[in-house]
Amino acid sequence: MINARIRKRFPAGPDSAEFSLEVEFRAASGITVLFGPSGSGKTMTLEAIAGFVKPDEGRILLDDDILFDGASGVNLPPQVRRCGYVFQNYALFPHMTLRQNLEFAAVCASKQRRPRLERHRKVNEMLEQFHLAEVAGRRPHEVSGGQKQRCSIARAMIGAPKALLLDEPARGLDAPLRTELYDVLRQLRSEFRSPILLVTHDLEECFALGDEMLVLHEGRMVQRGAPRAVFDRPANVEVARLLGTFNLLPVEVLALDPVQRTSRLRFQDRDLIGPYFPGRLKGDRVILCVRPEELAATPWDGKPGPNQVPTELVRYTERPHAVRLEFTGEIFAEVTRAEFDKHKHNREWVIEFPAQHLRIL
Repeated sequence: MINARIRKRFPAGPDSAEFSLEVEFRAASGITVLFGPSGSGKTMTLEAIAGFVKPDEGRILLDDDILFDGASGVNLPPQVRRCGYVFQNYALFPHMTLRQNLEFAAVCASKQRRPRLERHRKVNEMLEQFHLAEVAGRRPHEVSGGQKQRCSIARAMIGAPKALLLDEPARGLDAPLRTELYDVLRQLRSEFRSPILLVTHDLEECFALGDEMLVLHEGRMVQRGAPRAVFDRPANVEVARLLGTFNLLPVEVLALDPVQRTSRLRFQDRDLIGPYFPGRLKGDRVILCVRPEELAATPWDGKPGPNQVPTELVRYTERPHAVRLEFTGEIFAEVTRAEFDKHKHNREWVIEFPAQHLRIL
């Protein structure tokens, strides 16, 4: 278990704005994903746990070991924290072969110098486990990005760490190598009964690997939960924008009916019927939050029905399994490729907002 409370402030400089990190969380066994945009404090959080950055205040525990405590002045050096760290740029020694990189790590990881034969056996085990035996004699510049990344993870694991910290491990890898890396990390999750913290800004990576998701924005944790729960129910507009998969449309609450469990919302010049929203008041101006695939887009036939809004097509983007449509008013919807091919020359469309999919933030 990682139990962390971290506060770190960087004052404004001639070429930089002030930044303040203030997070508190627990991470158990499994993969906990730190998700957020660049500059949100994800890597700094990892570095504080690893001991590369000293917080101004707070406390960091790994199981029962105190790694940092601002009140008592405890600040263990990185080499004794038992944290395996995988850097964005791999950080392998370029003049060493992959085997020599692991051998060097095996020597550094042992407090008491292990016999050479035992270290040799451990290095061979890691080379086999991470499918590197055939390229063990090559230097980092002579192998693929996926092999470098696997070697970097193997090096982090060779000292049997109590926590594994990964800073955007899939960055720069193409789709097949990403899939290969995800398989390696899933295997680690099943075999390594300790916390794994993984930094990413890729939502698909959260779903592929994450057991728990911590959403960071501007140095603060704005939501946490299972990736599906965060995706289905963003806590606020900030989180919904970070996820980047929602229509966020300004509406006004015109009526609330707790008996019928319905509401009436005004969007542009149209009324929409939605579910009942407890805690809201008539006249509230809020943000309607709905995913593009939850909207129904059809060509305009001159007769809009309930919860339908006439609009015009601005542009479209083809995707592997659907076509994403952008309409006036910054409304996005998705339709199948076959459906769009039948109506691609239509400029006037109507968007239906199904009541059961409407939520407000």
